[in-house]
Amino acid sequence: MSVTVLQQDLLEAAVTSLPPDELSAVRNAAVASFATNGFPTTRHEDWKYTNLSVAAALSNTWLNDKKAVSKAASVAVDTEILALVDAHWITIENGLIDPASLLKLDSLTKSGITISRLADGVDDGLITFDDPMSAFNAALLQDGLHIKAAKGATLDKPIGMLLIDDGSVAVTQVRTLIEVGPNAKLQIVECSLSAGNDKQFSNAVTQVSLSDHAELDFVRLQQRDRKDLSVNRFETRLQHDSVLHYTNFDFGGELARNDIVADIVGSGASVTLRGLYLATGTQHIDNHTRVDHRVGPATSREEYRGILNGRARCVFNGKAIVHAGADGTDADQSNHNLLLSDKAEIDTKPELEIYADDVKCSHGATVGQLDKSALFYLRTRGLDEDEATQVLTRAFASAILSKLAISEFQDYLATALDKQIDALIDEE
Repeated sequence: MSVTVLQQDLLEAAVTSLPPDELSAVRNAAVASFATNGFPTTRHEDWKYTNLSVAAALSNTWLNDKKAVSKAASVAVDTEILALVDAHWITIENGLIDPASLLKLDSLTKSGITISRLADGVDDGLITFDDPMSAFNAALLQDGLHIKAAKGATLDKPIGMLLIDDGSVAVTQVRTLIEVGPNAKLQIVECSLSAGNDKQFSNAVTQVSLSDHAELDFVRLQQRDRKDLSVNRFETRLQHDSVLHYTNFDFGGELARNDIVADIVGSGASVTLRGLYLATGTQHIDNHTRVDHRVGPATSREEYRGILNGRARCVFNGKAIVHAGADGTDADQSNHNLLLSDKAEIDTKPELEIYADDVKCSHGATVGQLDKSALFYLRTRGLDEDEATQVLTRAFASAILSKLAISEFQDYLATALDKQIDALIDEE
């Protein structure tokens, strides 16, 4: 048996061992779905640069040890973000919702916002798992969040989700359902952290439904320990005149994979996807995006930037598909990468598939090093080589950070980014 294969019998036994609850039917259906495909391998085109064999092996060991039941975190994790970012915070420990943090948000119902646990029940068909890793997530799902904004609902500050894994559970599954009603507006920040001495694998899925004229700003920070693995899937469906602003920042992890999928089914919808990834050592960060323009007119914008040092390897594959009849589509993609080491590697592939006539579409990618003339100028102004490199690298990264719509998170991210850049430059 290939090491990239997750043992189906172990998965089935683990699911059977979980106590019956409102998610039992979902888990059973997901197990059957996962059996069809299993873990993706590098033979799959979308996964040709990213090898999940370590994640599969870790999952097999974990399932064989019969530890599928999650438990709350027992190791302290640095949670200064709770004090520094003003938000309605919910804590998710090892894939389980912290009841106390959820209880504090009951008052949001007065503003038309309801937040509940998936373990308490969810309507049939809301939890989907067409993707193999999404099926793996649903097969072992024990809890999750369901965030609903009623028609016209707004909040005074963002909803915050703090995901903490402490190493006591080797593999965690997190799922969030977000429904934004007509004319409602939400801001959500998500921060994924980890601690502990053992390698961990986090597999997270977020499903978003945007009604007519709805708007969602979503910012995700992945700052897990450098030994850890993570797969994150974010999928959304946009109706008439709805707006999505999505930004992900990847700073941590041994391996991090993001799949961002936007399905535009209503005219006038607008999607903006942005990302910033910093990698050094032997880190591997992979961003795959897909935007389906099924109707027009509609707009999509993608901008991803990467800063690589050491022997890091990163991947960007962005695909925009303009379907037949989606006239008036305006789609643009860009991917820019800064290599601070001649051993770092980037695989970039922005793609367009166009099956309509009246469209405006463009894409481009750049890979380069710091401008030597700019470095020389800064050196003449009294900066040493590291300081000059830091100035230019921050300027490159600020193109993403400065466009954040959630100001409450921007200052925290700016500080985190400065620390990350300093560490990246200092590392050989």
